[in-house]
Amino acid sequence: MLFVLSEPGGVPLDEFHHWYDTEHAPARLRVPGIHGGHRFRAADDRSPGWLAVYPLDLAALDSPEYAVARVRSPYEQTVVDRLAVLDRRVYARIDDPGDTDDLAPGACPLLLTVGLTSTDPASLDAWYSGEHVPMLRHVPGWRRTVRYRLVEGAGPDRLAVHELDDRAAFDSPEYARAVSTPWREAVMRTISARERRLFTHHRTLG
Repeated sequence: MLFVLSEPGGVPLDEFHHWYDTEHAPARLRVPGIHGGHRFRAADDRSPGWLAVYPLDLAALDSPEYAVARVRSPYEQTVVDRLAVLDRRVYARIDDPGDTDDLAPGACPLLLTVGLTSTDPASLDAWYSGEHVPMLRHVPGWRRTVRYRLVEGAGPDRLAVHELDDRAAFDSPEYARAVSTPWREAVMRTISARERRLFTHHRTLG
């Protein structure tokens, strides 16, 4: 998954969207091996305020077509120079046993992304697959969780992407139980970096 956080900064919002939707994203969607994309806007009043995700085959990022897509037009360069944030990351999926979901988020109403770096990543992964994700599946309105490891860019080493129907999930007793177990408390003591963000769907690209 290509995961890109951005903040318009000095770019007016209308221009930011026009550039992203008519030039920047289409160039990437033409690359073989990039299978689509979605844009999300922050729902937590934090910056960066925008997220784009693209499901892909990692080999697509080494292709000649992608190299061409990354060559910026003079206009695109003026936009990028005015952005306050352009944070590009590449993630490879961590497959849980029996998990056959798609590779990247869809057009879900609410997207929770939780990035974690642990001094004991094996224990972190074991907790997610052995307890946390199975418990989250019982939370009303919780659609799915897909996990990734960072392969390029700056950010936490692990990323969990949670798709939800609405914020009511966070008020449920099932969610309260999922985030208050002894195993979770033990794993959280190994965490050296944490990045938790909430987004709503803005549009499907392409």
